[in-house]
Amino acid sequence: MNTTFVHSQGSLQLHRWPLNQPNNSLQAWDAADELLILHAQEAISQFTLQHQRQPTLLLINDSFGALSSALSGCTQFQINDSVLAAKGTLYNRQQNNIADSGLQQLSSLAPYPAQPDIVLLKLPNNHSYLQYILQQLARVVTPQSIILASAKAKDISRNVLAMFDNTLGPATASLTVKKCRLIECSFSAPLPGAAAVEFPLAWPLEQTEFTVINHANVFSREKLDQGARFFLQHLPEIKSAQRVIDLGCGNGVLGLALLTQHNDFQLLCCDESYMAADSAQQTIANNLPDKLAQCEFIVDDCLSQQADKSADVVLCNPPFHQQHAVTGHIANQMFTDAKRVLKQGGRLRIVANRHLGYADVLKRLFGNCHQLAADPKFVILEAIKRS
Repeated sequence: MNTTFVHSQGSLQLHRWPLNQPNNSLQAWDAADELLILHAQEAISQFTLQHQRQPTLLLINDSFGALSSALSGCTQFQINDSVLAAKGTLYNRQQNNIADSGLQQLSSLAPYPAQPDIVLLKLPNNHSYLQYILQQLARVVTPQSIILASAKAKDISRNVLAMFDNTLGPATASLTVKKCRLIECSFSAPLPGAAAVEFPLAWPLEQTEFTVINHANVFSREKLDQGARFFLQHLPEIKSAQRVIDLGCGNGVLGLALLTQHNDFQLLCCDESYMAADSAQQTIANNLPDKLAQCEFIVDDCLSQQADKSADVVLCNPPFHQQHAVTGHIANQMFTDAKRVLKQGGRLRIVANRHLGYADVLKRLFGNCHQLAADPKFVILEAIKRS
C-alpha cells in the first residue's frame, strides 16, 4: 500500500482506517484530494494576503484526513458521517506530528459552523447526502465564503452542478485533471421556486403500520432494500433476557421487527454512521416508543466498544465497500468482532449477496456455517460460537 502522499507543499504519511487492510492497492487519498488541496492552498495564500490572517476551513467528507493533514496550518472544522473517517484523521495527524488543537471534529448531524472562510467538500456518491450538505451550507456561508468541491469527473454531472446552482449559487467545473474535476461556487440567494428537500425522509414499511426514518446518507433511503426484505423473513428466535446486537443497523428496520416479535430482551443498534444510528433511534422511537427503554444506539468502529462474551445474538447485513472502494475487510472485521463479543453458543446471522463467498469466511473463523435460506441474489448464513 502506498502511504507517502506528496502534495504541492510537502509530503505526508497517510494510512486508511482501520489499519492493516488486505487490499494493498488502496490508499488514503485520491486525485480529487490532490486537486482540492492544490486549489485550497492557493485560496489560503490569497486570503491571508488580503485579510492578514489565516482563514478558517470547513472540511466536509474528508475520508481519512488527507485534507486536514495537508492544510493543518489553518483552524479547521471537519464534518464526516463516519466515525472511521474521524478516527482515521486523528491517527494520520498524529503520525505526522500534527497537533489536534487546531481541529474540531463534528458529526454529520451537528450544526455547521457559521461564516466559514473556505469550504472544501469531497463530493459523496449519494446525491441525497450531497443535497443535505448543500442545504446546511446555505444556512452558514456568506457571499465572501470560498466554496470548492472535487470528485471524479464522471461524478460531476449537470445534475450535480444544478444542485449547487439551485441551493447555493452559481457553480462552474474545471477541465479534467487526472480524471477529476474541481467545482467553484459562489453563494447567492437561492433561485426562485427552488424548494428544499426535507430531511430526514420518512416512508411506510410495506405490509405494516410502521414508518421508517432515513437520514440523507443512510442506505435504502425511500424503500426497503432487497437484502433487508429477505432478512426480515428469516430473523432468529430471541429468548427472554438475551442481548441482541444489530451490527450495521442502518435505519433500524431489523431491530424494529425484532421488537414487535419478542419481549424482554436488550437491543443494541450499532453503526459507523452517525446518520444511521440516529435513523434507527428515530425509527424505533416513532413506532415503538414504549420499547426504547430496552434499546441502545451507538456509533462505533464495528464492535470496538463492546466487551468480550457480552451478546447472545448478532445480526449483520455487511457492506462490501468503503467510500468509493470495493473491499471485504469491513465485513471480515464485523465477523471477527462478532465472534469476540458473542457468548459461548451465541449466534451470528447475516444476509449477504451470494457471490461474496462469506460462508467460507465464517467457516474459517467459527469452524462452522449453516445456510438457512437462499434466493437468486441473497443467502442467509448463521455461525455459532462454540468452545
